[in-house]
Amino acid sequence: MAGRRPLGRQFGWLWASYAVSAYGSALGFGALPLIAVLVLDAGPAQVSALSAVGPAVGALIAVPLGPWVEFRRKRPVMIAMDLARFAAMLTIPVAYALGRLSFVQLLVVSAVVAAAKIAFGAASGAYLKALVRRDDLLVANARFESTTWSSIAVGPPLGGAAIGLFGPVTTVVADALSYLLSALGVMAIRDREEHPRRTDRSRVRAGELLDGWRHLLAHPGLRALYLNQLLVSGLIMATEPLLAVLLLRELGFPPWQYGLAFAAPCLGGLIGSRLARRVVARYGQHRILRTVGTLRAVWLIGLAFVQPGVAGLATVIAVELAIIISMSLYNPVLATYRLEHTPSDRVARTLSAWSISSSAAIAVLSALGGLLAGVTSPRTAIVVAGLLILASPLLLPRRPDSPPVPDRELAAAG
Repeated sequence: MAGRRPLGRQFGWLWASYAVSAYGSALGFGALPLIAVLVLDAGPAQVSALSAVGPAVGALIAVPLGPWVEFRRKRPVMIAMDLARFAAMLTIPVAYALGRLSFVQLLVVSAVVAAAKIAFGAASGAYLKALVRRDDLLVANARFESTTWSSIAVGPPLGGAAIGLFGPVTTVVADALSYLLSALGVMAIRDREEHPRRTDRSRVRAGELLDGWRHLLAHPGLRALYLNQLLVSGLIMATEPLLAVLLLRELGFPPWQYGLAFAAPCLGGLIGSRLARRVVARYGQHRILRTVGTLRAVWLIGLAFVQPGVAGLATVIAVELAIIISMSLYNPVLATYRLEHTPSDRVARTLSAWSISSSAAIAVLSALGGLLAGVTSPRTAIVVAGLLILASPLLLPRRPDSPPVPDRELAAAG
């Protein structure tokens, strides 16, 4: 059985690299906006720009990186992206120590890290497909998913405490070092990586920039899941800043309760990710994508009914817990389906296109949510997001796909 069979030492190194990077990023969660406020005395407009413009520029930079990653060995790309993030993040404490830190530097670092993250994700996804057996992809993706949620559960509270004790750039240093350790972990992998196709050509053709999107939109199952994911993830992320304003400003929640409301439910990610293999084995991949994909959408509206006090805190925790359990069960199944139905010579471009689109959708829907909240109220904007997301299951695939076919046939069909 795949869940009981060891995935091998090489996967262990890849997983360890992912884990140390995930925990480092969780420790440094929100560090750049915090530094902008505490060190540079940035106003709300600048903080919003840092949260939106940096990742948006990074996503734009990442557009040509998909084809570039596709035709290169993936391990060197992962190492290079880790080292790029390490170097970029390390410039912040250095500039802070020298008294030369600027808002422009924070924007540049944010863009570099965002672009490198997309390229690393594309390379690691393609490498994972080559590293483990097809039957083990779901188990591998579930382990990554559980690591993500456990890091989010413990990282931000510890990061906040570290900043309080040691200063505003402490978690940035920890985040930078985590990328260095991740690069060393990837270097420790001794698996012989096959030469990708077309290794003799270094230039990327203009037409290849859109190959990832072409594959996503041409494949019926992937197209439905892709559009559904853009809407669901975009609306869920768009409510996060709205909920912060509602809880902290309008309902008067103390910061520690606000942190608890988001950290505690992340433990549900361990539950959902551990269930993924079992429920797919019992009910089938398509039924889980349909059922759990629908469940993800029904909880968000509950955040509109949050009230002050302990009852309100319990409401937020319960709603977030339900969302996270659903997401953590759904995400590894979706990631496995995406790899199974994408030919090996198109994985990096497809994953890059998916990540870039997700970043753009989150940015656009967050901006629209902020505008609506400004005209009406945060609670009203959360209600609208909660109602809109209820329509997202209509985008899910209605019929099961045929079983994944070998990569050669997928490539020929594409």
